[in-house]
Formats: sequence, structure tokens, C-alpha cells
Amino acid sequence: MTYREAMREAIREAMNADEKVFLMGEDVGHYGGCYAVSKGLLDEFGPDRIRDTPLSESGFTGAGIGAALGGMRPIVEIMTCNFALLALDQIMNTAATMRHMSGGQFHVPVVIRMATGAGRQLAAQHSHSLEGWFAHIPGLRVLAPATVSDARAMLARALEDPDPVLIFENALLYNREGEVPDDLAGIDIDHASIRRAGSDVSLITYGGSLWKCMDAAEELAGIGVSAEVLDLRTLRPLDDAAIMASVAKTRRGLIVDEGWRSGSLSAEIMSRIIEQGFWTLDAPPMRLCSAEVPIPYAKHMEEAALPQVAGIVDAARKLVGG
Repeated sequence: MTYREAMREAIREAMNADEKVFLMGEDVGHYGGCYAVSKGLLDEFGPDRIRDTPLSESGFTGAGIGAALGGMRPIVEIMTCNFALLALDQIMNTAATMRHMSGGQFHVPVVIRMATGAGRQLAAQHSHSLEGWFAHIPGLRVLAPATVSDARAMLARALEDPDPVLIFENALLYNREGEVPDDLAGIDIDHASIRRAGSDVSLITYGGSLWKCMDAAEELAGIGVSAEVLDLRTLRPLDDAAIMASVAKTRRGLIVDEGWRSGSLSAEIMSRIIEQGFWTLDAPPMRLCSAEVPIPYAKHMEEAALPQVAGIVDAARKLVGG
């Protein structure tokens, strides 16, 4: 199935399993979702559980948080992560802090899904990768499923969490096809996953960049460089053990992150590698990020602003000595 179909099946399964689960957001009902993830669900579950909302991220995200406090299990869909900034007060100052401020008396079991990433010529207001910003906030769990199997399985795990979970879905993945195993029990939201084993350099990434790293690893294999590809999957909390195990094995680390370089998630990962794994390294860790500009509209400029396979290959070759 496609990534889009996997997300739809995950939502359908959750709603069939628990009547407290419902979906709300802009155009999720009659239109079927901006990315067609919820297409057909309104006919199946009705308007009480597939709820179209006004164009007010602040309003409907707050309503979803309130519903979670009231005992429901809402799935809130925000069209793109750029628009999540309109709901940042609700996400950060209410959802993320409620358990702490109530001394554990209240939980906010809300799942907030949103598209992220560029590459679709939608210009700066619809194309940024802001998951690193939200991964900075204590009280949130931040997921970035990159495979069809993860898209199918991780939503159920997120709905089981008593605290708020944000799921960032790279928009370029919705049409990607993949196999989904019958048994999804082995997929969790706590651990990174090695997508390709290697011995010379670790490519550490997540989301849409995973597949660029997989392609880069294939190219590197053709010139005798064995690249390991580590898919972080969960950005908060990071799986430090998996990161350190990978760089200890290969002795080199390259982080590929579509966020901006300054103050980025890649900077946090590099710091942790230095703090925890310095003596295992044969070379300083490197990172490849998006150019520090608002994502351009023009196709050639947009491609130039994003990490690409050729850049990953070039950076990895420099790490292993050319």
C-alpha cells in the first residue's frame, strides 16, 4: 500500500477499536484531507467522528486538547507544520505542560498529525521542516515515520501514550509504496531502526531524507564505501543508544536533516555524539542541512536548498578520506 493508505488504515483501525477516537481538522471530512489521507472516512464514521473544522489552527487544536482532557482520544490534523505555529501556544503552554503543572493529575492524550518538508514547489509558507523546533519542547513525543510500515503502525502506539504526541509526515512520502507485515507488534515509538547495515560511515536521518540516504548508500557501495543508514523515527526522545552504537561501529557520523543548520536537531545529535561517543570516532561528525533561506518556489532553487543524494555522497566521501 501507499504511505497515504497506511495512515488511513491506521486511523480506521484506531476508530474501530475505540469509540473515543475521532479525527478533526481542516478539510478532513467532505474533501477527504488535503493529502487524501482521510478520504472515505466521513462516509464510514459520520460527521461526529470525522469533524471538519474552521480555518483556525489555534481554535481547533485547543478544542482537541480540551477533548483529550475530557477523556476523548482526538487525532488533530494540521495541514502543514508551518501552520502549527498558529497553535504553538496550545501545544507548548497547555498540552506539553499540563501533566507537570498538575503534579501528574492530568494527562493530555492528543495526537497531532501534520505534513512537513519541501520538494513540492509550494513556496516558503508551506514547505519548511519544523519538527526540530517541537523536539525541543519537554512534555511532547515527536515522531517522524519514514516507511509505509511505520506509518501503518506508529499511530496506534501514539494513541496509547497518555501524553501529547506529534507526528510529522513528510509530504513527499504520501505516494511511496511499501510492504506492510501482518505482524506490526515489532514496530514501536521508542527506538531508532537500522535500515541498512554498514561499516565505514553512519548516515543518521529521519523522514523524507531516509530515502535519499538509502540511495546515497547504494551509490557509496559502488565506490567501495559501506554506509550504515540509521532511521531515527522518534525525534523526542532521541534513541541515544542506537546512535552511539552505530557511530561506535563505523567510527564516523553524518547527520542529514532538512531543518536549517543553526540551532538544528542535527546540532543536538552532533553534541550528543561528542559528549557520549567522542573516543569511538575516527573523524569529527558532519551534518548536511537545508540552506538557511526560506524554501524557494522555483524548482531548481528548491532542489538546491535541500539536502540531495549527490551532497550526501560527497560529504560521506570526505568523512572517509576521499
